[in-house]
Amino acid sequence: MSIDVTLRDSMLKATPNLRAFAISLTNNVDRADDLVQETLMRAIANIDRFQPGTNMQAWLFTILRNLFHSEYRKRRREVEDADGKYASTLSVQPDQIPHLDFEDLQKALARLPHDQREALLLVGASGFSYEQAAEICGCAVGTIKSRVNRARNRLAELMHFTDMDEDIGPDRVTLSVMAAVA
Repeated sequence: MSIDVTLRDSMLKATPNLRAFAISLTNNVDRADDLVQETLMRAIANIDRFQPGTNMQAWLFTILRNLFHSEYRKRRREVEDADGKYASTLSVQPDQIPHLDFEDLQKALARLPHDQREALLLVGASGFSYEQAAEICGCAVGTIKSRVNRARNRLAELMHFTDMDEDIGPDRVTLSVMAAVA
């Protein structure tokens, strides 16, 4: 099957963003890569359904999102690691504060309701406009804005942010050391 060069290039350009979104949804790089591969295969198989002039990235994100939800529905009753032995082998203590902060963010994101996390990742991490995110999720723009706002507020609450200037970025000790070196 031959695919138009412009369409192929648009798909390739969107692949890193698809992968990042898939990783954020699955929390597993291998599953995310499989999800992106399946997304691209479905897109190629159904390329005749793509309307030229529309947003290829949004179309691919919609396919990926639908695949993820289908997979999630299939797996929701499965228990892969009931005794926790496998999970305990995966935990590694980070050796730097940014790693701890990132881990806290991942945990807080995982605690968000799925629709809020999805909206926040589409708008905040993937760079989609509210309108594009609404199109991908199949809901109103106001709904996306509301979900993003609630997600941001809930993240701040889960991460115990009270004063954003002091809670985000280097702490006072680090800032003083950096000032002394400069």
